Amino acid sequence: MASELNVQVVAADRSVWSGTAESLVAKTTEGEIGILAGHEPVLALLAPGVVRVKVSATETVSAAVPGGFLSMSEDTVMVLAEQVTLANEVNRSELERERDAAEDDESRRWAETRLQLVAER
Repeated sequence: MASELNVQVVAADRSVWSGTAESLVAKTTEGEIGILAGHEPVLALLAPGVVRVKVSATETVSAAVPGGFLSMSEDTVMVLAEQVTLANEVNRSELERERDAAEDDESRRWAETRLQLVAER
């Protein structure tokens, strides 16, 4: 059994992040799931939320997704979403304005999901 995961986080328009990691935690439509090396194969529907990739004891990569898919097979995890925002791409004041100006619940929830990343930095 391998001791690390190969992780790829992909948006519709770009490869967002890839590398090796100790673990991954994501919010699915069935609840939160944690993935370690050796995890059984899984295909899950992601709910809007933050995906946390623990690269090492001192480094975590956090990314907001509005939904999407998570696939785990042979110690490789793929996170596929239409949009992905990394924690270092977040501008708090800009997202607060976007949330406050949102004309529908979906846009408001997406802004709030990305605002969760502020605490991840």
